[in-house]
Amino acid sequence: MSDHVHDLRSVREATERLLTAAAKLDNAALAGGSHLPGWTRGHVLAHLARNADALVNVFEGRPMYESAAARDADIERDAGRPLEEQLADVRDSAARFMATTEPPQDWSRTVELRNGITDLASNVPFRRLVEVELHHVDLNVGYELADLPGEFTEREIVFLADRWSGRPEVPPVTLTAPADDTDGTDERTWHTGGPEGAPVTVTGPADELLGWLAGRGAKGARLSVEGGPLPALPAL
Repeated sequence: MSDHVHDLRSVREATERLLTAAAKLDNAALAGGSHLPGWTRGHVLAHLARNADALVNVFEGRPMYESAAARDADIERDAGRPLEEQLADVRDSAARFMATTEPPQDWSRTVELRNGITDLASNVPFRRLVEVELHHVDLNVGYELADLPGEFTEREIVFLADRWSGRPEVPPVTLTAPADDTDGTDERTWHTGGPEGAPVTVTGPADELLGWLAGRGAKGARLSVEGGPLPALPAL
């Protein structure tokens, strides 16, 4: 079971970093493009706020979203708001999420997320952390994959490697992040993909491996591949 107390503390810290960065924008910048195709920075902030409320629903036993269409409509509705409204919504919805985690509860229980996916309640704080950290990168405000905390990067690599494991459209892949003498990090290796196709080894910095797994960043610009081309991954 995950350490939800540690993860909730990380969520709080990551949210403050994101709000501090977003507060430096103005309304014109908010309407500018994010790193996500078709989304402005306003769309990213609106999504973060609505995701926090959706996870409140998860903890309280309601459907995460009314429907996929309603989720998309809510984001589109909220994307064009002025910066101060966006910041207040992200802050207030984050507070509602944190408040829902405070009462004593069974953290080992199973909860239902989107599309029939289930998970332990103790894993939900890390899922929220993923939303905050990766969408901070998506905001296109100078916070890059390389700026993510190392612990987060490695945990998210493990999570996404597991997500793509057993998928027939993804060949067997060995992911390797070389040792780094500058910070004393040893070589790390992860495995993903299904049983079909020629095995591929993908080597590069951990942040670039995460970018490839998550469909973000340069998607392989600093990766070396042995055994074939860099595999295409399904959309998250």
